[in-house]
Amino acid sequence: MQGRTHNCNELRLADAGKEVTLVGWYENLRKVSKNLGFMILRDFYGTTQVVVETEDMMEQLSGINYESTLEVKGVVRERSSKNNDIATGEIEVVPSELNVLGKCRYNELPFQINRSKEADENTRLKYRYLDLRNPEVKSRMVLRSKVVADLRAAMIAHDFMEITTPILTCSSPEGARDYLVPARNHPGKFYALPQAPQQFKQLLMASGFDRYFQIAPCFRDEDARADRSPGEFYQLDMEMAFANQEDVFEIFEDVLPPVFAKYGVYKEASKPPFKRIPYLEAMDKYGTDKPDLRINLLVSDATDVLSDCGFGPFEGNKVKAVVAGDFKGTRKQIDKMCAEVEVTSGQKAYWFRLDENGEIVGGIAKFVQDRKEAVVKALNLKNNDFVCLCAGDLRTAQKTSGVIRKLIGNTFEGYMKKECFEFCWIVDFPMYEIGEESGELEFCHNPFSMPQGGMKALNEDDPLSILAYQYDLVCNGVELSSGAVRNHDPEIMVRAFEIVGLKEDDVKAKFPAMYNAFCYGAPPHAGIAPGVDRMVMLIAGEESIREIIPFPMNKNAQDIMMGAPATVDPKQLADVHIKIDMPKTDD
Repeated sequence: MQGRTHNCNELRLADAGKEVTLVGWYENLRKVSKNLGFMILRDFYGTTQVVVETEDMMEQLSGINYESTLEVKGVVRERSSKNNDIATGEIEVVPSELNVLGKCRYNELPFQINRSKEADENTRLKYRYLDLRNPEVKSRMVLRSKVVADLRAAMIAHDFMEITTPILTCSSPEGARDYLVPARNHPGKFYALPQAPQQFKQLLMASGFDRYFQIAPCFRDEDARADRSPGEFYQLDMEMAFANQEDVFEIFEDVLPPVFAKYGVYKEASKPPFKRIPYLEAMDKYGTDKPDLRINLLVSDATDVLSDCGFGPFEGNKVKAVVAGDFKGTRKQIDKMCAEVEVTSGQKAYWFRLDENGEIVGGIAKFVQDRKEAVVKALNLKNNDFVCLCAGDLRTAQKTSGVIRKLIGNTFEGYMKKECFEFCWIVDFPMYEIGEESGELEFCHNPFSMPQGGMKALNEDDPLSILAYQYDLVCNGVELSSGAVRNHDPEIMVRAFEIVGLKEDDVKAKFPAMYNAFCYGAPPHAGIAPGVDRMVMLIAGEESIREIIPFPMNKNAQDIMMGAPATVDPKQLADVHIKIDMPKTDD
């Protein structure tokens, strides 16, 4: 502690006259003359002004670079010119002794510490240890720590036991690429870093543990997005034995809102119970399974009245519409929004308006005029309504309408309640779907989910009509988590996998521990795992998830501060029986 008596955010007017010792970083010096200067000393907690009043000490400071760490011994006194913007603004320290604890050897910094967020992102990540000195950046890490502490306390208060699960495990089909780790003592074999503790937490339920949770590290070889960090992330992983969907909902509807309201940029969060929206309804009404309920707009179906109106893009397609009442946007704003719809969705948006006289004007108005009465009735239009439309097959039209709804809500005033956190559950996901890439029947979400209707549904119903006890937790249009009631019956599990072409032997081979454990009698169980990084991002009001991770990778999954990924010594490769065979490139 270097004999520190106080931190740099602690001294107040009542401390005037005390002899103190402060330590911290040399942030700045405002030099008035050769024997007078005002220095700012910064530590983790805050800043304190140090007034240098001797020529010798001014000369000593002139040879020290900013961001060196210093020890300052001196006396506290009242400031004549107070600074009400900082906690220590009524006092200053007059130093009697100044010692350098850690010398900064560079005259120039890669960026100004307090303005580091203005720097290029790769520069910030390369010098992350300097970026984190910025109080604004550091505050996000402090926030993260507090949020995680409160989440942990809330789960323990609900009688959940924190249990850590293995990091080195086997590869399993979780939907993303694994990170593989070669096994030195087992040539040709690999461990995998867990994409999630899915199987382990279900095995804990089969082992007789009633309520499990952990702040779990997860590893997925995925591309970066604004709300997803490549490589690793953390989730509040939980599982409950002898539990159903409503039991899980009840826990998280109690745990999350107080944390969001306490620490969030908005102080209002949904009260339980959260709105439950079936998946098919979400796609139909909101155009997405991640609806932002702060937006007070819904998607309408205009297929019956507009698919044969003579407008080419509508012919033979599903037509979706979003109606914005009492619309005050300009033509320039409409054109800009429609262009953004196309960039975001890859599909065009079309529009018309009902003016103050009830006439259809603008956009594709000429194709709508001859069926005005039917369109007004079908879409329940009123004067000054704005109608934005899209078309395509059902999935395309739904997704595009979801983009339109979101952009209208974010672009124009009056369609979004911004100052709150709105949670909802998306429920009743299809058990199966036709894969967009494979064209084959495959699981829609988690393959370990319990189908609604159990064995009877699997044996008798069209697979595409079967719903699962699966659910997503969504907040302000961001998916925080997927969860499910698990399939704990080996016979139902085998049948569920048979439908996508896997036999009982395949299930035993891919999931031997879980299959065998369930054969010894497993309890019904359910769980979920909200992403900690995404929650903190929402709570902090940040647009990029990298702002709330202490040492994030860049968009290319590189840690440019540490130089990872990197080549390794040939001997290290030989130890794990690996030979590099790089693809040939054209010179």
